[in-house]
Parts: sequence; structure tokens; C-alpha cells
Amino acid sequence: MAFFCLVRIFILCSLLSPFTGAQQAYIHSSGHKSELHCTSTSGNYRTESTPSYRFSAFSYTQTETVYTATGLQPSPQPTYGLAYSAVSSLFTNLSTMSYGNWDPNSTATPTDRAYPYGQAAWSAMWKDAALVNFTRGIYSTTASPTPIPSSELVLPPPLYFQPAGCDQFPRDFILGVAGAAAQIEGAIADEGRGPAKLGIPQIDSDFTATESYYLYKRDIDRLAAIGSQYYSFSISWTRILPFALPGTPVNSQGLQHYDDLINYAISKGVQPVVTLIHLDTPAVFLGSGVLNYTLSTRSYFNQNAVGYENTTFEDAFVHYGQIVLAYFADRVPIWITYNEPQNGAINGVAIDHVLKSHARLYHFYHDILHGKGKMSFKNGVAPSVPQDPKDQSHVAATKHINDLYLSSFLNPLALGKDYPAAYKMTMQDYVPLSPQDLDYMRGTIDFLAVDIYAVSAVYALPNISISSCAADNSTANLYYPKCVGTTEVTVNGWNIGYHPDYISYTTPTYLRTQLNWFWNTFRLPLMITETGLSTWGLGISPSATLLDDILWDQARSEFYLSSLTEVLKAIWKDGVDVMGMLMWSFIDNWEWNTFQHQFGLMYNNRTTQERSYKRSFFDVVDFVESRRMTR
Repeated sequence: MAFFCLVRIFILCSLLSPFTGAQQAYIHSSGHKSELHCTSTSGNYRTESTPSYRFSAFSYTQTETVYTATGLQPSPQPTYGLAYSAVSSLFTNLSTMSYGNWDPNSTATPTDRAYPYGQAAWSAMWKDAALVNFTRGIYSTTASPTPIPSSELVLPPPLYFQPAGCDQFPRDFILGVAGAAAQIEGAIADEGRGPAKLGIPQIDSDFTATESYYLYKRDIDRLAAIGSQYYSFSISWTRILPFALPGTPVNSQGLQHYDDLINYAISKGVQPVVTLIHLDTPAVFLGSGVLNYTLSTRSYFNQNAVGYENTTFEDAFVHYGQIVLAYFADRVPIWITYNEPQNGAINGVAIDHVLKSHARLYHFYHDILHGKGKMSFKNGVAPSVPQDPKDQSHVAATKHINDLYLSSFLNPLALGKDYPAAYKMTMQDYVPLSPQDLDYMRGTIDFLAVDIYAVSAVYALPNISISSCAADNSTANLYYPKCVGTTEVTVNGWNIGYHPDYISYTTPTYLRTQLNWFWNTFRLPLMITETGLSTWGLGISPSATLLDDILWDQARSEFYLSSLTEVLKAIWKDGVDVMGMLMWSFIDNWEWNTFQHQFGLMYNNRTTQERSYKRSFFDVVDFVESRRMTR
């Protein structure tokens, strides 16, 4: 049994039992808690009654200790699965093509019009995409790596207030950074990539992002130089299969690009974490004339469709995933099938496709490729907490919403259990899972992957039952699909945390509770696969008008160090197996339609594509590595 307390105006204590689940109660506090380590017996309190004033010879005693970050050193790479040469016989029907770059102003006429997947057909797809104000970046080929000047690797002055404690990170604790193809690569119509849609309005508002498609070697060099052990990135489906569907050719340039990226990262001591899809669905699943499904009256997650519900999607995604896994399984230690399927899985059919395709790829990886690495999917919803843990209606409402958004996916894949009641009563068009389905899905995640940015406080809606609300998915029901109240204000009237004006209120205070919920509910190791703090971009607000102000980045440092301290508490005080943390993101990137909100550990000059480390990157790496156990 693990015991912990979170202190605000009150102390929230949770008793976590592996058999009964969390039992929550309030213990009220009357003012600030005394610092237990400041006692007369410990020698921290002075014994004299008044200060003793005196003169002394003056000298400047302030010093600046200058030291530099320790870069990574490559080591022999384990083999995580069969090489492609050992399984190539599974793909005898694959053909390959190369397509070049799309030029909307080109007057050349392709000569392969008779071939349905040739250059003419590929160009026609881009013409149909009807991009507005299409532009390219300043790079058109892979940039050579450049040495990181030692002047860029000098650590900033230490933070004055830092977390206390003697807990250490396990030797194998994963520390790394994350990015995603649609948000960093750019070069969207280069080297054979096909059109993709992101399920959000104005998807064509950026075409260059950070140009990491061409600058990946320089980016990886910067990660290695500062000591980031893991790099999580996604592969663009339409770079591998421009036409997306089984039976269409593989783009040799796309395969070669990601092969080079993975090999280069490993050569620098950076381990790749690969996601198969990060919301950039091939356009064929969302374009006119190819959809064959019936939407619910209301979208389950109130998100835009990203194509998971298309009748051809499941088989096509499995086909694509098997190709990527077969080519790279021998070198990649961690695989993610879906990024945040809670975003974009709009109905029961979509969720059925997600679960079954994930399970099929898991079995392919472990059973056919003999994969020795780990595979999961990234949950895009963090556990909520009751606004008032003393109020049983708040506790019940919290259970409902956590079951709805999380257990719906994790019950089948982690436990082989059926959908929770919260899902069945809300999702009237859900696809039932048979005993055979559940047996096949059971245990098809090796760890819990969780993107945690925020927390919501939950309460029961007055005079509205959850069951009656969930049964009414009409547009008149404004409470569907949650059917509970959510707020960012605690029961005592304070904000639950800091609002970055982009997502929701975020605070490390509840991170430990969220980790405990996952661990004690599903009993699998877990990794925080994304977390971060949004700040304003350069010149967006008066407090962010100078580059020096951007690079100082103290708020992000404090967010990450506070979060990591809560992770240490979860590990050592609660016995939670937290494998590691991946920070979003390694660079200020295209945050789905805007550069206004920035999560980066590095600043990016969008005119020159020059990168600069922020102090938060140094602070986090130093915090973890100085506390890492050596045995």
C-alpha cells in the first residue's frame, strides 16, 4: 500500500491499494505547514536571540562556474528484431517507385499516364489537393552536419530555487525529446510524399515547419551534444506509400530517408522511438468519393475525423505498418502505433479499427519479426481528478470520464476486458468485441504510453444523470459526450494550475496522482511520451520580444523539474514503474495551424532555420543525469 499527500490549502491524501483502488479523503490544514527539517536539534535554527552585526574586509565573492554539457557517446547497438532481409519473402508483391518533387507551375507532361500509380497519377493527387499559397523552404537536399560550437554548450546560471530531495533516477530511466512529421519535417510535396490531411481546419497554412526533413542530421547532432538519449519522431505514411493503399508502390526515397535518419541517430548515441501515425492521415481516407461509413449523430470525442472510420482504413494501416516494422524493427527499441487515437476516433467504427489494427501489428512485430523491443500506443487524454474527493458524486463522475476516454482503449489492449459501461452507454454505434477479439487483444501493449499536459477537475452535473445524458447524442444535448462537469478551478476556488493559453490548465501537482491511477488500474510500466509547457513565440507578446528572453526559458525549466520531481516521488514513494519521460518538443514547431504557441527546448529562427538551445534543455538534462543511479 502506497501513501502520499499533496499539499495546497488542504492536504489531499490518497491510499492506493492494489485490490481496492484509490480511496480519497481530505485532511484540512490551518495555514502553512512548518518545515520539518528546520528544527533546533538539527542545527538549522540559530540559537542566538539577535543577529551579531560586524565589519569585515570586503571582496567580491560571487563566482561563475562554467562547465559544458556532456554529449552522448555511441555504443554497440543491440538487435531488436529480424532484419528485413530475413522477412523480405513476406513482401514479394511490393513494387517501388521514385517520384521527385511536385511543382505546381510545371508545364512538363508525364509520360506514364497509363500507369495508375506513376508520376502522372502522383502529380494529379497534388493538383487535386488544391494547396493555397504553396511555398517551399530554403533547403532542397539533406544538409550536412555541422559541429556544435562549444560556446553553445555552456550551461546557464543555476536556478535559485530547485527541487529538494535525495531520490535518484533508475539507471535505465529514459530521457528524451519528441517531434512529429507533420509539425517538423516540411517538404510536404518533396521526394514522393503524397497528400495527407490532419483533421483540422486550414491544414495548408504551413508547408515548411522547421525543415527537419532536410535538417535531421543537424538536429540529431544537437540532441546528442546536449545529452538527450532518445528521439521520438513519427514516420509520414504518405512518404512510404504515396497512394496509401495495399497494392500501391512503395516510395524508395521515403524508405531511404527514414533508414538514414535511424542509422544516423544510432551512430550519434541517440535511440529512435518511432510512431507510425501522428494525425497525418493519407488524404485518400478523407477525400470525396472514397468514404463508405455512417457517422453517429454526434462525434464521440468532438474532434474532426482523421479517417480511422473509413472501411478500408484498418487493412491499409496494417499493411503500411508491417512494411515499416519489417524494414526497421532490427534497430528501433520502442514503437508507437497510434498517436493519441482519442483525437480523431470519432465513432465506434473508428475505435474498432484502431484497436484491431494495433493488435494485429503487435502480433506481427512480436510473433513474426521476433521483436524484442516494446510497443504501445500514445494515450492523448490524461486522467481527471474529482474536484472534491469528499463528494462521492464527484468521484463517480471522475470514474465515468476516465473510463470513457481511457479504459475504452486500455481495457481491451492491456487487460483483455470488454469496453467499460461508460463507453457502451455513450457510444451507441460501438462495435461489440467477441471473446475471441478480447483474447487476441489481451496484452498487446508492453507499457502504458501517456501524453500528459493538463488535468481537469470533475464534478457531477446537477439534476442530470450520466446514463440519461449519455443516451442522448442529439445536437440539443450540450453535455454530450462527457455528461459530467469539468473545470480548472479547485474546490477551494483557486485555479488548478497555470493556463498557457493553448491547451488547458497544467500543473505538475497532480502528475503523481495521474501516474498512480494508470499504474494501479492497468498494472503495466508506463512512460510519459509527451509533456510540455506552451509559451509565446518571439514577438507575439511584450514579454517575448527579445531572443535572450526566449532562451532564458525559466518557466519551462521549472515545469519540467517539478514534473520530474513528482515522477521520482511516484517511483520511490509509491512503487510506480515509470520508464521515462519524452519532452514535447525538441524544437519550437508548427503547433497545428500556428507558431504562436511554442513548446520547444530549442528556439528556431524561421527565416534562417538556425536553432538555439534554451536554458530548459540544459536544466532538464543536468537534473536527470546528476541524479541518475550508476548501478
